[in-house]
Amino acid sequence: MGLGPDASGQGERDPRERVGAPSAERPFLVVGLGNPGAEYDWTPHNFGFLLVEELARRAGARLKTRECQALTGRGRLGERPLWLAQPQTYMNLSGVAIRQLLSKQEVADLLVVCDELDLPLGTLRLKERGSAGSHNGLRSIVEALGTTEFVRLRLGIGPPHPVTDRVKFVLSPWGKAERELALEVVARAADAIEMVLAEGMGAAMTRYNAAV
Repeated sequence: MGLGPDASGQGERDPRERVGAPSAERPFLVVGLGNPGAEYDWTPHNFGFLLVEELARRAGARLKTRECQALTGRGRLGERPLWLAQPQTYMNLSGVAIRQLLSKQEVADLLVVCDELDLPLGTLRLKERGSAGSHNGLRSIVEALGTTEFVRLRLGIGPPHPVTDRVKFVLSPWGKAERELALEVVARAADAIEMVLAEGMGAAMTRYNAAV
């Protein structure tokens, strides 16, 4: 059973069936969180957008379709169809776009990629479920879907010094060194998602939940 409209008309299905159980032809939906607009390029809060763009390159997808308040593209990684999305609602309303996407088509699973200030830059954490914590984008998704049962990949953005203004930090562009490290993380995170698709969550978490 995948995520998407319930054929009985009773609303959203409960996304408790994990990766690999549904039909292989249902697309695996990966949503990278961020904010639309050139002024947000290379800001920590747009880490999810960067990863989706790398996955699009690997999957032969073009992020050109505008649907469900998101920019989307479709491709394949190995034998698995992939549906990629960048919500255009701004971070705090990410759940609005994701709920619309899931209402449009049943998917094999949902994986959400976001930044995480409480993890140092250079680390990633892949989890099958969990709370939204202090992340407004994840909180919006949990509220919109009514569940915490979705895969999430958190990409660390924390600097080696205390952050006094969290909002200013996540919306300020990275410097050259941080951009280079961010690209290393993006490559590793894309490898992790490929392993999720090919070998499952357990193998991917064991291998990739560590520093670059």
